[in-house]
Amino acid sequence: MDVYEAVDSRRAVRAFSAEPVSRAALERVLATATRAPSSGNLQPWQVYVVTGEPLAELKRRATARALAGDPGDGREYPMYPAELASPYRDRFSAAAAQRYEALGIERDAPDRPVKIAALNSEAFGAPVVLFCYLDRTMGPGQWADAGMYLQTVMLLLRAEGLHSCPQVMWTRYRSTVSQITEAGDGLVLFCGVAVGVEKEGVPRLRTGRADMAETVRFIGV
Repeated sequence: MDVYEAVDSRRAVRAFSAEPVSRAALERVLATATRAPSSGNLQPWQVYVVTGEPLAELKRRATARALAGDPGDGREYPMYPAELASPYRDRFSAAAAQRYEALGIERDAPDRPVKIAALNSEAFGAPVVLFCYLDRTMGPGQWADAGMYLQTVMLLLRAEGLHSCPQVMWTRYRSTVSQITEAGDGLVLFCGVAVGVEKEGVPRLRTGRADMAETVRFIGV
């Protein structure tokens, strides 16, 4: 797949088929992704690939928490700034509205949080979830490295004909995740990434993006 095509076709898919993903494909992706940029070559990420019965059990436990209205484990890092000013707040609100519509959930529905949590805890039906951790001693530079690594993984998944959905939601249930991954206390869960084949016959969400002129300045060109 052409790199431009991979970037353009990558999106957060929230409906996966039950079609299994081969270990060989995952190994090709993860082996190649080791070439992702890493300041000082620290390669700070630790990835746990969960599938099969262990993933099914994780989904059962996490979904039970979600349906019970469990608020989840306290966050270990902020997902967003405490106050979002425009234009960031506007972009966030527009994307959220699109997501709710695609998932068939009324934005003002009183049970919206529980429904969203339950869909997430099922990983949208994905047969594989990658859990990315970082050592607690790592700083902002290494978190940036992990982001570039995961972007590389998601683009390589497109080359395999697969889709993905990064899920920070899993950090809310990190104690349940650690029961399956057995990740040590010295690691912080960055996020999960659902992986699989997109399910046919469901609405496809493609959120808008700011025009390049809003975010890019050419100097000396």
